[in-house]
Amino acid sequence: MRELKKENLAVKIFENRELMGAAAATVAADKIVELLKKKEFINIVFAAAPSQNEFLANLSEKQIDWKRVNAFHMDEYVGLNNNAPQLFGNFLKERFFGKVSLRNTFYLNGSAPDLGQECKRYTELLEKYPTDIVFLGIGENTHVAFNDPHVADFNDPVMVKIVDLDEKNRTQQVDPGDPSCFNHIEEVPTHAITLTVPALFKADYAYAIAPGEKKADAIYHTLNEEIQENYPSTILRKHPNAVLFIDEKSAEKLI
Repeated sequence: MRELKKENLAVKIFENRELMGAAAATVAADKIVELLKKKEFINIVFAAAPSQNEFLANLSEKQIDWKRVNAFHMDEYVGLNNNAPQLFGNFLKERFFGKVSLRNTFYLNGSAPDLGQECKRYTELLEKYPTDIVFLGIGENTHVAFNDPHVADFNDPVMVKIVDLDEKNRTQQVDPGDPSCFNHIEEVPTHAITLTVPALFKADYAYAIAPGEKKADAIYHTLNEEIQENYPSTILRKHPNAVLFIDEKSAEKLI
């Protein structure tokens, strides 16, 4: 494992994504246990993406009092069938939420009849249960949650909003070999509900997990561009307690 630091952001680079996922889960579990010694319960926001698979698998096996954890997820597609495997709520239910006994699991509803009201409902939950930890990925266009460069706002006045997805983001969601992804870009929804950048940033601790060669450009930009909305993930360098976990493939352009 190699380490570096860019502004506030600690970066840990592992030989492969399996080692990365295991290490990220250990760090996360240690922090959860530490916080549960101080609080009755804690609140965690989760990302849903194939990049999180190894991390979630390892985290689900940790000996933690999950009944003292409230779980949220950070984004959801608009308009998919409630049973669609691509829904992020279903992804997380299969890989994590359904494997541990959580205090509460708060799902975003991308099929709500009034999406504005759904944003309001989720905002109220986030305000009632302030985020202790956020686990996030970084998109190929450097998006965090579904804050693509054209909609990211580091000073967004709202915590949850409806966004349209850019073409690079939608293309990233296509992988015919993965049932949690789409077979064709025409199947990928054009809109989503997302936590905004300030909502993510409210977390006391942020752990980003972004392995794979497809993320190499995004990781390079995350660490080398000026901190700006055109590269949303650059904001991680300003978070007081953020760690980025990557593998050699996603780090290949840093060398």
